Amino acid sequence: MAPSCPLVEISGAPRERGRQYGEQAADRIRLGIEHYSAQLRANNLSADDILVLVQRFEPTIDRFDATYLEEIRGIAEGAGVSYESVVLLNARTEILKLAQRPADERLMPDEDPDGCTGVVVMPEVTKDDRLIHAQNWDWKAECADTAVVLKVRREDGPDILTFTEAGALARSGFNAAGIAITANYLETDRDYRRPGVPLALIRRKVLEQKQLAAAMRAVYVTRKTAANNMIVSQANGVAIDFECAPDETFQVHPERGLIVHANHFQSPVALSKLKDTGVANMPDSLYRDIRVRNLIEPHLGSVTRDTVKNALFDDFETPWSVCRPPRKSLSDNLSATVAMIVMEPMLGTMEVAMLPALNRTFTSYTLDMEIQRPSTQVHAADNPSPSYAKAG
Repeated sequence: MAPSCPLVEISGAPRERGRQYGEQAADRIRLGIEHYSAQLRANNLSADDILVLVQRFEPTIDRFDATYLEEIRGIAEGAGVSYESVVLLNARTEILKLAQRPADERLMPDEDPDGCTGVVVMPEVTKDDRLIHAQNWDWKAECADTAVVLKVRREDGPDILTFTEAGALARSGFNAAGIAITANYLETDRDYRRPGVPLALIRRKVLEQKQLAAAMRAVYVTRKTAANNMIVSQANGVAIDFECAPDETFQVHPERGLIVHANHFQSPVALSKLKDTGVANMPDSLYRDIRVRNLIEPHLGSVTRDTVKNALFDDFETPWSVCRPPRKSLSDNLSATVAMIVMEPMLGTMEVAMLPALNRTFTSYTLDMEIQRPSTQVHAADNPSPSYAKAG
């Protein structure tokens, strides 16, 4: 049986929201802490070593948004765990990789990548003229037991619905203003040279924004510890894929109404300026995006959520496939597509299937939307891109 993904609903000021989160997700938060702490100990890090790594990120987080530290303190209080361990959950990508890289080996290839395949289908090529934003999250199979869907009721901005690891502030999701984000692992020769803002907190910042410009700015200009790919969309029909190096950002725009991205750089500008070091450990990335695009393109003009799901269920070259059953990774960890997340922000709908290679049952989550529709709509006929006849 695939594990369920519980809904956690929180509201109030940051510290209070955190306490509610910690109380409701305490078991999953503790399980996640145990899992990542054990992995760090396996890298010969003592408790003091882990504390030093965590403390490296505190000043950066404080400068980025001090309320995030307040929310993290609340999570720790509610779950009955240490504050440092919740910082670890929110900077786990950065801390796990830094733990693998002694100072004189910072540019070693990653042995345990956090893979994903992300998709955005623009409204002009969907059956119902509504943007679809989706993702397969490939990571450690054990994390199916630590995931939650977090609904944040906010008084100072749009409400948020995000799929994330328990204790983290955000991962994939959308807000009541129709802004959505998914993210994919990337790796370059510029990574891990100095601490940046943890990726989970950048994603949370995106989801807190009412305006798309502010959301995209948070991705574009925020310094990161390592590379990452973030796809930001808005339900009214805008989407840009941001391929981020720690200190520079490159754009990938929709082609024929689609953005599809796996775990390698696509931007010619990016590839002319940096070295993509991730493919060595994720060679399947080279065809995962091609497979998904090829499975969706025959349906352009009539794409539905089911079309996207079927593409993300693709088992070509299994277990090195778009939808990955639990298998040993190159570093001998048990890797899988942990979740498939399919969002239609205009409707305020998120569907999640846990371990989708083994389970095709989706749970639906909803958010009340407050999308401001533009006074003029851009249609396929208004731009030079090809138009597609609607089915039915």
